[in-house]
Amino acid sequence: MNRKTLVLPAAAVLLAPLLAACGGAEDGRAIVVGTTDQFIANEDAPAPLDPAFAYDTGTWNILRQTVQTLLHVPRGGGEPVPEAAQSCGFSDKASESYRCKLRSGLTFADGTPVTAEDVKYSIERVLKIKSDNGTAALLAGVDTVEAKGTDEVVFHLKSPDATFPYKLSTPVAGILSKDKYPADKLRDGFDVDGSGPYTMKVEREGEKAARFVFTRNPNYKGDIAPRNEKVELRAFADAGAMGKALESDDIDMMARSLSQKQIRELTETPKERIRVTEVPGLEIRYLGFNTKAPSVKEKAVRQAMAAVVDRGALVNGVYGPTAEPLYSLIPSSITGHATPFYDAYGDSDTARAAKILKDAGVSTPVKVTLNYTTDHYGAETAQEFEALKKQLVASGLFDATTRGAEWSTFRPAQKRGDYAVYGLGWFPDYPDPDNYIAPFLDSDNFLNTPYVNKVVRDQLIPRSRRQADRTAASPVYAQIQKIVAEDVPVLPLWQGKQYVAARDDLTGVEYALNTSSDLLLWELGRGTA
Repeated sequence: MNRKTLVLPAAAVLLAPLLAACGGAEDGRAIVVGTTDQFIANEDAPAPLDPAFAYDTGTWNILRQTVQTLLHVPRGGGEPVPEAAQSCGFSDKASESYRCKLRSGLTFADGTPVTAEDVKYSIERVLKIKSDNGTAALLAGVDTVEAKGTDEVVFHLKSPDATFPYKLSTPVAGILSKDKYPADKLRDGFDVDGSGPYTMKVEREGEKAARFVFTRNPNYKGDIAPRNEKVELRAFADAGAMGKALESDDIDMMARSLSQKQIRELTETPKERIRVTEVPGLEIRYLGFNTKAPSVKEKAVRQAMAAVVDRGALVNGVYGPTAEPLYSLIPSSITGHATPFYDAYGDSDTARAAKILKDAGVSTPVKVTLNYTTDHYGAETAQEFEALKKQLVASGLFDATTRGAEWSTFRPAQKRGDYAVYGLGWFPDYPDPDNYIAPFLDSDNFLNTPYVNKVVRDQLIPRSRRQADRTAASPVYAQIQKIVAEDVPVLPLWQGKQYVAARDDLTGVEYALNTSSDLLLWELGRGTA
C-alpha cells in the first residue's frame, strides 16, 4: 500500500501507542534499518562517534540511541522536555542561569550512577577539547558549570540565550562517564558508552562501520519508551543497494537517503508490501566559499555567482518535487525566513552578474572549481554539480569545473580551506532560526570559514538569542540575512523534503525521522497497523 503522510489525524496519534503495543518484536527478530550514511574512522577523523567531535546527522543518529541528554525534543517537535533530567528551567529573568535536576536512580548502561558531576565533566570536556569540527560552538555560550550535590547542575551563561535548552538536547551535550572518556582528548574508534535507551555493538569492515546493533538498555531511565528490543542500522554504499535490500526483505526500512528516482517510482508505482512516507524536513543545501581563496576573494565574484544560478531549473532538473528553491539560509517553514537572495539578485540574471563583475574590475571568465562529496548527500549530488557548472559556463562569465571526493576526504579538506568553492548540506541541530545562522557565521563555526562579520557575530546573534519569544527575533534575522546576501560567504540553493520507505508490517515509521533528520529508532515496532 502506498501512503504519504504529512499530518496525522488526531485519531491516528491517539491510536499510535496501541499500535505500537501490538507491533513489538515478539518473534525476536531485530528491526533492520538501512542508511547511506558512511561511518569511517581514519587518520583524518579517528573519533567519529565522540560527542566532542561528532557533528553530522549520521553520527548523531548513532549517539541519540546510546548517549543520554538532559533534554530531548519530543515526538512531533516543539520545545525540549526533560529526558535524563527530572526538570530544567531558567532560574533568572535574564536567561543567563539554567538549572536542571537529574532523575532519581539514573545510571550508565554498566550500572554506574549518573551524577551532576558527570554532566559537568561532559560539558567541560567538549569545551576543553574544542575539536576543529565546530561541535564546541554549540556550547560556547557556557561560562561555567556548577554541580550542586549529586543530582543538580547549574549552567551559568556568558550572555542570555533562549535557545540553550535546544542545545542541551543535542548529542554534543551527551552525558559521559570520565572512566570511559578522557578529559583532554577524543576517544578513538566506534565504541560508545552512555545511559541512553540502547547499548550498541558495531561490526567493522576495515575503516568503515558496516552495521550497528542496538539492544534495549535494561538500566535506562528517561522519557523515552522504546517500542522494540533490538534494532540494527546497516550502512549501504548507495541508495540502489539499499532499495534492493528492502525489496528482498533483508531490511525493514530505508531512511537516509532515498534517491529521487526511488521516491518517484515508489510513489507512482507502489511495490507490494512496501509503503513510502513523506515526513516534514528542514534540510538545506548551499555553496560555501573560502573567502580568502584567490578565485573568490572578491565579493563581486560571489555576488555574480548568486546572480547567475537558476535555482528553479536546478531543482526541476535534478530533484523534481522533492525539493524547492531557497533564497535564504533560513528555510521557508522556520520563523524568520525571508528571500534576500531573490531580492538582491533575482533568479538567473546574467546581465546583472556581468555588471557586478565589470563594476568591480574582475576579468572574465572567472575560473572556479565546484567541489562536492560523492557519498554523503545522496545519489543526485554529482548531477546537481554538473548542472551548476553548466549554468555558470553558459553565462560566459565563468570557466567552471567540478571535482568530487568521498566524505572522509572531502570534509577534512574543506575544513583546512583547500576548496575555494564547495557544496554542503545542513540538517538543523534544532528547529530554530539561530541554528541556520550561528553554525555558519558565529565564532568556531561548522564551516571553519575565514569570513567574519563583527556586526553579525558580536551584536546581532547575541541580540537574537535574548528573545524568549522566537518570533520577536525575526527583525534581527532579517537584518542578518540581508548581510549574508550582500557578502555571500555562503550561497543557499534549495531546501528538501524527506521520505522513508518501509515494509508494511513496520509501525511507528511516521515518527522515526523528525524534521531535523534525527533517526528515532525507539519509535519502530513490528506488527499490523
